Amino acid sequence: MVSCCCKIPIFVFIFLLLVISSSICATHSSETGNSQANNQTFRPEEESKKLKLVRERLNKINKPALKTIQSPDGDIIDCVLLRHQPAFDHPKLKGKKPLDPPESPNGHNRKGMAAEDFQMWMMSGESCPEGTIPIRRTTEGDMLRASSVASFGKKPTRLVRRDSTSDGHEHAVGYVSGDEYYGAKANINVWAPRVSNQYEFSLSQLWVISGSFGDDLNTIEAGWQVSPELYGDYYPRFFTYWTSDAYQATGCYNLLCSGFVQTNNRIAIGAAISPTSSYGGGQFDISLLVWKDPKHGNWWLEFGSGILVGYWPSILFTHLRDRASMVQFGGEIVNSSPGGSHTSTEMGSGHFAGEGFGKASYFRNLQVVDWDNNLIPLPNLKVLADHPNCYDIQGGINSVWGNYFYFGGPGRNVNCP
Repeated sequence: MVSCCCKIPIFVFIFLLLVISSSICATHSSETGNSQANNQTFRPEEESKKLKLVRERLNKINKPALKTIQSPDGDIIDCVLLRHQPAFDHPKLKGKKPLDPPESPNGHNRKGMAAEDFQMWMMSGESCPEGTIPIRRTTEGDMLRASSVASFGKKPTRLVRRDSTSDGHEHAVGYVSGDEYYGAKANINVWAPRVSNQYEFSLSQLWVISGSFGDDLNTIEAGWQVSPELYGDYYPRFFTYWTSDAYQATGCYNLLCSGFVQTNNRIAIGAAISPTSSYGGGQFDISLLVWKDPKHGNWWLEFGSGILVGYWPSILFTHLRDRASMVQFGGEIVNSSPGGSHTSTEMGSGHFAGEGFGKASYFRNLQVVDWDNNLIPLPNLKVLADHPNCYDIQGGINSVWGNYFYFGGPGRNVNCP
């Protein structure tokens, strides 16, 4: 495979760093966090009040289940009636019913249905009945790991200076911009990267983006992530995210707020993925397609070849009600600089792009959806690694994988102290 790495202007470099920041805001090392915890005074009244807030929030998130499934990884999966899912708590969605499947993009080749048992909970041999959806149950422990009850399930709100890139988020991404986009598709290689502490994360995802990149930023996101703060473990997990105001008041991960409408009874958003890839061994990837329904304008999510997970209603958004102005693919980590050094949290496989297939992580078959609902190759893929001595990226194109790139790295090493 021919590979190359293109340079981009520094203003694009800074611009991208502002728009692709996501997930956990890690501003302290684990040592600092432990020190703060040890210095805190236990206040029974405050703790009681917090637990009350936690339980009230849990009652909103966790819906009544027709059936409960115990996953081998410790998760509890609740089978919830479609009409009772969190999405329909939204004021603009109350009383609505899930929509029928939309018209697929032209050129989308569905060669049968892909295997749906790519999640650990399916190993139990149990499944959710028709008319229900599987939802990973949120626990008190999940919520207590968050910085606050209000921030649970949300990406952090923070002011980002346009002349600064030192927010702890590091990326290796491919992207297209400068046109109108109505969807994106990719095969994403799945690994279980090492994450150094609970304040950090590692993810691989696609972003569909629109807005002025200020307070009105709209994003739709999907992929896999290892996030010990959000999930309490180090498994790679299938996730979604959305926001219509730059991660401020709107949006959340998975089904942790009202918004995304799930229609599939076989896939649990937020559940652990299995199998994963191994270095020098078997490789596993997931195919994700996000596209705008030409008829109703909602953004649908498909897994594999024809498995519709659900949709983001257009009423959730401002700019994305019309179209996207940028599409991005790639990896992101949080570097909390433990002990004053760069983190050893891995991105992708934990190996650099130059090691190639079976050793470095990849994205392949990168495509976008155009204004006429056609799935097309990327017109001009650019790649960017903001800390290339820690995590890098190499892009290319061939007749088998189409547009693709390898990316990732180990984090701290002799060239990334």
